[in-house]
Amino acid sequence: MKKFYYILGALQAFTAIGAIPAGYGMLMDTTGEGLGMSADILSDSPLGSFMLPGLFLLLVNGFANIAGAVLSFTKNRYAGHAGIVLGIALTLWIIIQVWWISLSSILQPLYLIIGLVNTWLGWKLISNSKQHRTLIKQN
Repeated sequence: MKKFYYILGALQAFTAIGAIPAGYGMLMDTTGEGLGMSADILSDSPLGSFMLPGLFLLLVNGFANIAGAVLSFTKNRYAGHAGIVLGIALTLWIIIQVWWISLSSILQPLYLIIGLVNTWLGWKLISNSKQHRTLIKQN
């Protein structure tokens, strides 16, 4: 059980380390050119610039995953809940990204898997915690 906290925390930290500079870069240059992208890839999406993706990357996939990693590494009782929420957010982020701009990087399937694993680990932490509390109440 302890290993689930560390694996979840490591995946959340890994996600944040990639998302924070990318989100910051998109906010500093909403055309995407500073990161070697073109706003043309957004043509099939409702977005006209990289401002909203940059905000999402920075705040949700970045800072919120740092907070989630802290909860996981400290074995906080809400670590599982954060894992589920952040895992679902990352999974949806990648699905929507591929839908709008197509599969364009090996990182997209990698982060999809990370999002799914985060969700599963969060669920495992919550279900194990509930079983543990039930056993304590019975004794």
